[in-house]
Amino acid sequence: MLNHLQEILRLKEEKNALILAHNYQPRDVQEVADFVGDSLELCIKALELEDPDMVVFCGVDFMAETAAIINPCKKILIPDAGAECPMAHMLSAEDIRRAKILYPDAAVVLYVNSLAEAKAEADVLCTSANAVQVVESLPNEMILFGPDRNLAGYVSRRVDKKIIPLPEDGHCYVHKMFHEGYLHFLREQYPDAEMLIHPESDPEVQSLADEVLSTGDMVHHVARSQGETFIVGTEVDMITRLQRENPDKTFIPALNEAVCKNMKLHTVEKIKNCLLNGEVQVRVHEETAKKAKKAILRMFKASKN
Repeated sequence: MLNHLQEILRLKEEKNALILAHNYQPRDVQEVADFVGDSLELCIKALELEDPDMVVFCGVDFMAETAAIINPCKKILIPDAGAECPMAHMLSAEDIRRAKILYPDAAVVLYVNSLAEAKAEADVLCTSANAVQVVESLPNEMILFGPDRNLAGYVSRRVDKKIIPLPEDGHCYVHKMFHEGYLHFLREQYPDAEMLIHPESDPEVQSLADEVLSTGDMVHHVARSQGETFIVGTEVDMITRLQRENPDKTFIPALNEAVCKNMKLHTVEKIKNCLLNGEVQVRVHEETAKKAKKAILRMFKASKN
């Protein structure tokens, strides 16, 4: 492991490279990264890139695609090309085009957890952190929202607009693992703990939360909270970051088995090989990227308002 780390440090300097990692990456990947964040934070970081010639993106496919869309002149690499987000693949560009015909007055708001071809059909993107703000910024009273049905429901309960989910059952398989019964058990075991749940979880699970938060908002909430113990309802390695940044606090996973196997395809060894060989490079068709970038930039604008 030490040799891999030393080689990564050498190669980063030699190649003028930056390593970005999502909050769901394992500890060793988080520790070798230059920046760790949620989808929104990684989007912002990608938008701000100026100096590095090469970016190694330790996340799933749609995240690396987003970085490539924003930075067409940068070399964006992903350590394992098999790191796909199943939910992102549940919604196609053709699905959106058909829905637009059925609902011509609706705006299309896509979760950033979508593929580039789908993003190119969107009016604006959002993340779990800014979805409500983005939807509220639009004049349309009807919103086509995808691909996560639970996030669509979360938004629908907070805005006075008609939210139509695309597809009907888009979901994150990890967040579908959480169930009410075990959360009630954890409440009994840790009565003083704050329960933090991600909005990709089912509505009945969200209803048990003290706070429904994106992973980035979980980081900020825990840092500000006077609480000492937290039940964390999202992918288990979120606790890795929370514990690293808050060593005096206690974190209990809402489910130990809540593991995104796709995220875990990246390893320190693969990061080293990625830097060494310049593979696998993420490319997005120019016309697709041009359209998708407009939706991404509209998201940033809406988030600032």
